[in-house]
Amino acid sequence: MSDTKPRRKLAAILAADVVNFSMMMGDNEDRTLKNLKACRALTDELITSNHGRIFGSAGDSIIAEFASPVDAVVAATEFQRSLRQRNEGVAPEDQMVFRVGLNLGDVIVEGDNLYGDGVNVAARLEAMAEPGGISLSGKFHEEVCRKLDMSFVSTGEQEMKNIRSPVPTYKVEISKLPEMEPASGSEKTPDDNDQSEPSIPEVDNKPPAIAVLPFANMSGDPEQDYFVDGITEDIITNLSLWRTFPVISRNSSFTYKGQSVNLKEASAELGARYIVEGSVRKGGNRVRITAQLIDAEQDHHLWAQKWDRSLEDIFEVQDEVSTLIAAKVSPTLGSHESERIERTKPNNFNAWEYYLRSLQMLNERSSTDGQDINLDKARELCEKAIELDPSLSHGHAMLAKICFWELMHFTRGDSENTLVEMLEHSKKAAELDPQNPVAALMTATHYFFKGNFLQARNYAEKAVELNPSDPDAYMRLAATMIHSGEYVDSEESLRKSVEIDPMAPKVMDRKSSYFFFYMGLEDYQMAYKIIEEVVAELPNTGSYRGFRASVMGYLDKGDEAKAALDYYLKLRPNLKTKGDYRKIFVLNSSLADILIEGLVKAGWEPEAG
Repeated sequence: MSDTKPRRKLAAILAADVVNFSMMMGDNEDRTLKNLKACRALTDELITSNHGRIFGSAGDSIIAEFASPVDAVVAATEFQRSLRQRNEGVAPEDQMVFRVGLNLGDVIVEGDNLYGDGVNVAARLEAMAEPGGISLSGKFHEEVCRKLDMSFVSTGEQEMKNIRSPVPTYKVEISKLPEMEPASGSEKTPDDNDQSEPSIPEVDNKPPAIAVLPFANMSGDPEQDYFVDGITEDIITNLSLWRTFPVISRNSSFTYKGQSVNLKEASAELGARYIVEGSVRKGGNRVRITAQLIDAEQDHHLWAQKWDRSLEDIFEVQDEVSTLIAAKVSPTLGSHESERIERTKPNNFNAWEYYLRSLQMLNERSSTDGQDINLDKARELCEKAIELDPSLSHGHAMLAKICFWELMHFTRGDSENTLVEMLEHSKKAAELDPQNPVAALMTATHYFFKGNFLQARNYAEKAVELNPSDPDAYMRLAATMIHSGEYVDSEESLRKSVEIDPMAPKVMDRKSSYFFFYMGLEDYQMAYKIIEEVVAELPNTGSYRGFRASVMGYLDKGDEAKAALDYYLKLRPNLKTKGDYRKIFVLNSSLADILIEGLVKAGWEPEAG
């Protein structure tokens, strides 16, 4: 039986309300409520994202508790700063100003509510705060003054109604707030997105890139990471379909997962002017998604919004997020791209969840040869998704991609059957959704490994057309040129692939194509430099060891080249003849004989046959 007796605890309390709210209601109730809803969407999410809990809310007031005073003052300063930014972008009659009071004190807990002087003092502090300001008690100030880079001003001891002793008080120096980092969760409702918001200036003729950082999982359940990551990846894919600006790839964006991000630094590292960040909270059959768009170069919030929907509406929400972001980044979209590409919506939500789990496992695979538990799990989950919904184009495309990685890591005994399966699923994915870029990419990959570089190039070009922000599509296009001997022509696609995916954990897989590029151009010194970087990053990938031995042969590295060759041959004990090498390398590749000759120069003595 649960204990219903009230208990006490120490808590940081935040109290806030709107200045002149009653007068605003008297002037125009509908407009006031609309603006309150917009501001509350912003303040409530910032409280939640800083680990607070709202336990009281009547009219224009907010009462919230925090376990940490630091979290409470960060939430308060963030939402005051963001409210100020909102007010700068709306008409004077739509502006709202809040006061905030913060106290650290003993409270009585009864169910979900808190009572006592700890709460009452916060409310009194809120009433005495300046419009747009933050007042705090002396006890609260003692806890935060040495932990945060903020300026506080003493406002003396204050007599407070029904509080026995005067309370020492301080205020946050509001003039310092603009120097803080941008708020991490500011939001507006759709009505706030009017013509008075600042336009995005054009800086040069090259379209500015955009990066979507991993959305935060606010569900309190790490098991929901796959769901949150899947939503982020879908938004990245949807944005890519607009084709009017580069979108940084998922691999690079996700290097920031779980980190506290300085947006200016992330912008510089990713080569992206615009940053999208947000959060997802999933509970039962409901999901809350918040998203915001930031011009990191100008240090300015451009747009933010929140959606509370049922799970079956999740795909519409993702499309809305992408559309609104695209409209902000490229205001002239309507004139040259009036009809956005609609992706096929899944028919079975359970199948979609299995697909997202499969995607998570595939992204967590290792880069070593041999069996990999995450790759195996990705296949199992993806097959389950297709079993539940055979019409899931994403599922078939995913299974084709899994076949590719099984080929790369030598986990399937019969590579020919794997290639057949890859083509079957990529063709099925395209049949179900002709606009699926992964389907085109994996069809190109099938023909590439079959040695049909003309067909591979046709499908790779289609994959680039369908998703011009997919680094793998550019890399596959470059590979079709390289292995058919068109080394010089491949350079532009190689460059674009790395530009879009500059920080990917597996970027070395992509950079390895530069090795082939330089080998084809007979620039062995550059080829050696590249393969040394790749092997240092991926020491357990056998094929790269062979490439290293080959280029060392061309560079006459003597015993060092022979040692590299011996190491490689131990990893490939069945490699006896030149024909064996051609079988495990890309069929019909112009590079096969070049690499074989390098291995011979390193000391390989292949058997006849």
